[in-house]
Amino acid sequence: MSTLRYWDYYNMTETFTDLHKRASNNDSFNHLYEMITSRENILLAYRMVKSNKGSKTSGTNGKTIKDIKRLTENELVKVIQTKLKNYHPKKVRRKWIEKENGKLRPLGIPCILDRIIQQCFKHVLEPIAEAHFYKHSYGFRPLRSTHNAMARIQYLINHSQLHYVVDVDIKSFFDNVNHTLLIKQLWNLGIHDRKVLACISKMLKAEIDKEGVPSKGVPQGGILSTILSNVVLNDLDQWVAGQWEFFPLSKNYKSKVGERQAKKRTNLKEGYLVRYADDFKILCRDGKTAQKWYHAVRLYIKERLKLDISPEKSQIANLRKRESEFLGFTIKANVKKDKRVAHTGIKRKKREKLKEQAKRHIRRMKDSPTAQNALRFNSFVLGIHNYFNRATHVNPEFSRLAYDLKAFLYNRLRTVGEYGHPINPTSTYKKFYSKGFKTFKIATVHLFPIGNVKTVNAMNFSPSLSLFTEEGRKKIYDKLKPNIKFEISVLMKANLPDRTVEYMDNRISRFSMKMGKCEITGWDLTAYEVHCHHYTPKHLGGTDRFNNLRILHKDIHRLVHRKDNEIIASEIQKFGLNNSIIKKLNQFRMECGLEKVELSHV
Repeated sequence: MSTLRYWDYYNMTETFTDLHKRASNNDSFNHLYEMITSRENILLAYRMVKSNKGSKTSGTNGKTIKDIKRLTENELVKVIQTKLKNYHPKKVRRKWIEKENGKLRPLGIPCILDRIIQQCFKHVLEPIAEAHFYKHSYGFRPLRSTHNAMARIQYLINHSQLHYVVDVDIKSFFDNVNHTLLIKQLWNLGIHDRKVLACISKMLKAEIDKEGVPSKGVPQGGILSTILSNVVLNDLDQWVAGQWEFFPLSKNYKSKVGERQAKKRTNLKEGYLVRYADDFKILCRDGKTAQKWYHAVRLYIKERLKLDISPEKSQIANLRKRESEFLGFTIKANVKKDKRVAHTGIKRKKREKLKEQAKRHIRRMKDSPTAQNALRFNSFVLGIHNYFNRATHVNPEFSRLAYDLKAFLYNRLRTVGEYGHPINPTSTYKKFYSKGFKTFKIATVHLFPIGNVKTVNAMNFSPSLSLFTEEGRKKIYDKLKPNIKFEISVLMKANLPDRTVEYMDNRISRFSMKMGKCEITGWDLTAYEVHCHHYTPKHLGGTDRFNNLRILHKDIHRLVHRKDNEIIASEIQKFGLNNSIIKKLNQFRMECGLEKVELSHV
């Protein structure tokens, strides 16, 4: 994982591990400011922000990461350390984005330097907060995903036979977070450094351009907003879990069944919470218990968190009779043999939105039948398949979508493409899709068939996986595989106008064949870290053919072409490259006509 590699680059892994360990022991922290403003943490924050696609988005001062790149490392560290001595964040740019219901969601985009500062704070706050967070909160947390949340829902329905759901919608959660309460909640997590709390308070009250200073809320769009929102709702998580799941018993039971039976003999309310950001559900065994939970949670949110719920969006659903919606999926408990199991699909509004998005891609290909637009369509299809393939009924859902689009697709592309079973498709196509489906070929690119998708089992998150413990990191490397489908869908969106169709197509195929790994170091790559290297450079007669391309991490690619021996030695040491990797590096350098790296000089 790139995050762990970056931690190692700047020697921060042990620092974060120690913070997490101390937080797990309920220690308090009085000297976090020094860690936040350390040279290593600032440079790590710059690296993390730079690798984020949003770094190219400007704030109110019009600056992006390109402006920060011009500074030397010493200048950047000095600028941030000086700014934090008397911190006053610049105005936040307001941007509005459309929600699925047609309403607008406000985003707050801080200036680029303030984003780097927020990243500095996040590095130090996250290992502390993660030690206290509830295990079934999945939104905006390391390693967790919507798929893990859906897996938990399915598990509770299938194995625990919990068929009543309490849906509670917090009204404009991010806009209504109480600032005073949030600072107290951070204090309760052990964050007792007053300088740090004062800086966070100023971030919360950063003036929004043309709107003024907010008295409440956590602006969506800020790097720190996700962890702060989880801090707010962690109180709810722990309270719900403490009412049943973590309720202390006077006697130890050998099994979960015995423990549950003992709790049933009390007046406790059986219920299990699953949360993703501000979207959460409580699963119960019967309607009476669900009613109790609904009113109890409503009062807790109002009285303890100072937030309101939307009565029209909050409800109790009997999954045996009707569907509930969660994270774009529909959920229902249907009969299968002698029990009820979770049947999941795609919610209607989302399905209609996917249809409109597909039509926009098809119209674009009709107007401009280029390989670039075909690859964008494929990226869209691969992305939605990758997200929704955890639904148990994903095939019928996408088959219906493909049927609805069939005439539209055929009528618009028949004049600009060839229709039929794919002949000699790329390795990427063959890896993910069947040649039994007819499809269009646009400018040498076969379009991925929308209806060709199968269900992938949703996996529960393993609590033993952690970025912040040595054992957890080992298990990450052992168990987690790169999400090739997602990375390929991102790579396909790349706009490289000076590259040939052959290069673009072979680049994707090479990445797919190498399972997203750097061909020198073996690191798993995210799409934003990928550089495609010509093994024999084009100026020496190299071509864009598949066999001449190599997938490399962008920093390793730069290292292949570096000429300054001091910088080469410094980066080899920073990246922790061993002798075998350096030998591979030298093979690439020699093919480029450059000098070998002498191991004795490293």
